[in-house]
Amino acid sequence: MPTVTSHLPTVPPSAWSALPPEYAIPEQAPSDAEARAYCRRLARSHYENFSVASWFLPRPLRQHFFNIYAYCRISDDLGDEVGDTDISLQLLDQWEAELNACYDGHPRHPVFVALAETIRKFEIPKHEFADLLTAFRQDQRITRYETFRDLLDYCRNSANPVGHLVLYLCGYSDSERQLLSDYTCTALQLANFWQDVTADFAKGRIYLPLEDLRRFGVNEDSIRKCENTSAFRAMMKFEVERARAWFQQGLPLITRVDRKLALDIELFSRGGQEILNAIERQDYAVLGRRPAISKTRKLALVGRAALGKFLRKQGRK
Repeated sequence: MPTVTSHLPTVPPSAWSALPPEYAIPEQAPSDAEARAYCRRLARSHYENFSVASWFLPRPLRQHFFNIYAYCRISDDLGDEVGDTDISLQLLDQWEAELNACYDGHPRHPVFVALAETIRKFEIPKHEFADLLTAFRQDQRITRYETFRDLLDYCRNSANPVGHLVLYLCGYSDSERQLLSDYTCTALQLANFWQDVTADFAKGRIYLPLEDLRRFGVNEDSIRKCENTSAFRAMMKFEVERARAWFQQGLPLITRVDRKLALDIELFSRGGQEILNAIERQDYAVLGRRPAISKTRKLALVGRAALGKFLRKQGRK
């Protein structure tokens, strides 16, 4: 792990110009109340990513979820929205220095001022946050994955820590639940990759394992031209079924956590599986046409989860 230090890496102010102005690290730390409000605003301004699960969050945990979401949101944007590899890496280094300062007791950025309380209350290890930055740096350096195992190694840092953070907030830190969470988070990451093949290629990245492209006789030129050939669709069917298997491995977690958290896990898991269903409904032709979940289906997922919560509650009476 990096050595804790109070000195931020030198990054020119212009490096932050591609990002919202409020992302920049201020000269003076805000108050705790100001920092919490900052995280709430950021989470709610990205409502499409946070809304469904937040409906069911226990009220005492909502601010802590906002704090973690704000960290993940800005970390992701530092890696994906800057448009310059060298500058992204510099900003990620500065962001990690702020993470170190948070654990050392003197952060300046509002996200870390708010996050400090969350970290203390739930005793969250620093590596859960730092691992995400490892993945975002990897996105700057690596654009192809030779094997599925290589892709899983990436998911270990890019997706799985998020599940661990949620478990910490809900009082779980054991390896058994973390492993089940890893299955679900990795499956969600895979579903998003299969949904966004065209968008990722536009950024210069292919997350489909190269060994699978060779196995099914698909080349990068077909992806570039958005040619949904029979070979490509056969490969995507294989990838979709593989992701389904990972979702199935993670489903037992729903029965091993508090019912409120179980509802969120079920929503995320069913939502990810619905992405796979959308891909299947398109006959796996995802190039040039991003599969999406309709609002009706999203509401059905929420209704199904809420009904399940009600029935489980009734069953305990």
